[in-house]
Amino acid sequence: MRRALAAACVALSLWGVGCAPALHEHPKLASGVQAGSGRAVTREALLEEARHAWASRPDVAAVLRARQLFLEAAQRGSEGIEGLLGAAGATAWLVEHLEDPEERGRLAGEGVGLGQLCLQRAPGDPRCRYRLALALGQQARERPSTGLDGVRRMVKLLRGLTKEAPALDHGGPERVLALVLLRAPGWPAGPGDPEEGLEQARRAVALAPEDARNRMVLAEALLADGQKRAARKALERARELARKAAASGDPDAPARLREIERLAKRCNGQRQGR
Repeated sequence: MRRALAAACVALSLWGVGCAPALHEHPKLASGVQAGSGRAVTREALLEEARHAWASRPDVAAVLRARQLFLEAAQRGSEGIEGLLGAAGATAWLVEHLEDPEERGRLAGEGVGLGQLCLQRAPGDPRCRYRLALALGQQARERPSTGLDGVRRMVKLLRGLTKEAPALDHGGPERVLALVLLRAPGWPAGPGDPEEGLEQARRAVALAPEDARNRMVLAEALLADGQKRAARKALERARELARKAAASGDPDAPARLREIERLAKRCNGQRQGR
């Protein structure tokens, strides 16, 4: 499920492929700002324009525009992280939606750099660590040589966030950690642990029961545990929530509905569970 949450981008085949460092030694502001684009507008105005373009997804051109504007806002001074966070989010979205593997790999690496720069500006802000964790997962998938180091760092960041800021992104730290534990190989090759993954998925649902993503992850965890009927029930609830979000204009809801249907097919194709 390549186009699932960025936070779920750990493919099992990554393990053992390489051991390149996942972090950038000297992170720089990602590319994308056109030469001479420094207009006489305030950072706040740039951020507002960027958010407007971001709301137009899944229009790829609009997301590219949003990313450029967020980056331009991030260049306006060395303080503030809203531009970096916005650029990181747009970058992650593009990694999941562009077809060119070289471009995805380049952007995944830039996403890690944006997360590092965010941490440099605001070491105490959990949003920076969360964005870095998600970017490390995407980079691990797109650049397999960074997989071992990247996933190790990703899990460490997420475990810390489950204690420090578990409600971030509607239970995001618990949700993404659950996916890593479900999909990665187990000890000694990796951190995979389906039983703990199910526990983390349940915690995510408890934190944000109205978020369709949490119900989807719970369904996957239940399916891995052989609980097919419970997985179907979780998927049906996820479908209801995603449809409600789509009706309210959530631009990400249609993609989530497609993910739900793909997972439903997996569920129906498995042997009868308990």
